[in-house]
Amino acid sequence: MEIKITKDFIELLNERIDEQNAKEVKEMLQDLHPADIAELFDELSTKEQSFVIDLLDNEISADILLELEEDDRRKFLKTLTAKEIAEDVINEMDTDDAVDVINELSDEKKDEVIAQLEDQEHAREIVDLLRYDEDTAGGLMGKELIKVNKDWSVITAVKQMRKQAEDFEEVFSIYVVDEDDKLLGTLSLKRLLTTSAKTKVADVYNEKIQYVKTYTKDMEVAKVIEKYDLYEVPVVDELMRLVGVITVDDVIDVIREEAEENYQLAAGITQNVDSDDNILKLTRARLPWLLLALVGSFVAVNVSQSFSDAMNLYPQLFFFTPLVAAMAGNVGVQSSAIIVQGLANSNISGSIWKRLGKEMLLALLNSALLAMVLLLATHFLMSTSYEISSTIVLALVIVMILASLIGTFIPIMLHKYGVDPAIATGPFITTSNDIFGLLIYFSIAKIILGF
Repeated sequence: MEIKITKDFIELLNERIDEQNAKEVKEMLQDLHPADIAELFDELSTKEQSFVIDLLDNEISADILLELEEDDRRKFLKTLTAKEIAEDVINEMDTDDAVDVINELSDEKKDEVIAQLEDQEHAREIVDLLRYDEDTAGGLMGKELIKVNKDWSVITAVKQMRKQAEDFEEVFSIYVVDEDDKLLGTLSLKRLLTTSAKTKVADVYNEKIQYVKTYTKDMEVAKVIEKYDLYEVPVVDELMRLVGVITVDDVIDVIREEAEENYQLAAGITQNVDSDDNILKLTRARLPWLLLALVGSFVAVNVSQSFSDAMNLYPQLFFFTPLVAAMAGNVGVQSSAIIVQGLANSNISGSIWKRLGKEMLLALLNSALLAMVLLLATHFLMSTSYEISSTIVLALVIVMILASLIGTFIPIMLHKYGVDPAIATGPFITTSNDIFGLLIYFSIAKIILGF
């Protein structure tokens, strides 16, 4: 039965929770997906959330916690003891999810939770995963996987697989290893079902397999899964031993977080923040680039001021300064956005000079067409003199070409020296192009008009 989460549903749920009507609350939630219940948590107080969590099975409660926003989950975890977290949450999670939750705890509470875990094998696997950086394959992987030895017979492999898969929700792949746990390949379910029970695994497994190392960066892992259309990818250590597996849902989270971070960088926000964060954190994230924009704008004002004589002699020039500055900023942001996207997808190849040449030709074509439109508009619609119209359109062409080159060159150079090129698409490019645009505009005006 499908349940629509409407305003009336939420109001009724709140009423039943206020009444401490456990039976009806449980009935209202039993057919909802954990992700839907997590959305409802935004409407509940921490005390009400605890009431709901206590009603549900530990497995469902753990799934709900995973669906919560990180800040909301961290707040809720503070209300639980180390023993409650260990028994009711961590025990019900796969190792990769358990590590993510544990990493959100304080160092002291983290040790307490691990000490409270009764399943020693689960605890050892979690401790093993905690030693990897969060932005690497080791930090993403889970320990839940099915592996068989190449020297086993098919019937032995099936028996062992049954034992290994007892606690798994899903099984995507069967990995083949040797006696040292070195990854050799995969075993397809079809071959397993259509092969004689006495046949050796070594005779039927597939040696062609994509894998990543524990130190592979998370975005590189995402590219491997995307390129080869994988549901999961195995992780090996320096000795090629199979140590874990990364599933596509973990990679989707990485891609989403990377996209959010790049979007914020492009907007001039220097650290990952949410709209619900406190004022101080939001200020720290936004202020650095705003200060840079202020300094850049101050420089632009000084550039304009140095040509004050031109403003007095040809006041019409002043009206077109926003146009020139805006076009410079727009072209620069367009060029840098395309380059940043290409760098993120590893689609930028070849000589940088070839790339700059292409962008220059593209900017020349666009600026020439726009210049023709602007020339007609200024000369015939605004009755601007031929000299001033020529100044404006010539400046527009040169400014657009320069902005395109800056928007292309800066991200590539930042990427080359290990700096996230996404920072180039926001205030940095806009401010620099404003300054250069005004300088070029008035310099050309000085040459043509002779002031």
